[in-house]
Amino acid sequence: MKSENNEKSSEIDALFASYSGWKGDTISKLRSVILSVDPEIREEVKWKKPSNPSGIPVWYRNGIICFANILKKSVRLTFPKGAFINLPGGTFNERLNSKSVRALDFYEDSQIDEKSVSLIIRNAIEINTGEGRK
Repeated sequence: MKSENNEKSSEIDALFASYSGWKGDTISKLRSVILSVDPEIREEVKWKKPSNPSGIPVWYRNGIICFANILKKSVRLTFPKGAFINLPGGTFNERLNSKSVRALDFYEDSQIDEKSVSLIIRNAIEINTGEGRK
């Protein structure tokens, strides 16, 4: 299992190497924050398709926690169960009208609030493991 995880992380390393400038720096920093939250978090590149042959990075533990997209003007972390994360208003800044999904967009001048991102990741894990639904 460990070599499989290393292989998947290597694929993400290669994907991230293709991102340049502030977007590459931002996604790399977010990856570090995500992986620091829980040693059982796994990552891999998923959803390769003709319009995006490189795929996108996905982090999971007992289900998907979040995935990242490099957009024209931002780096987006999307949380498929974000609407169920019980945090103060204003934490998420995108996909606010969705019944389940929430997202965080980071722009060139954005500061990453590591504490908030870590809290969101922890809450997403609790939802995936059933600990957040009491």
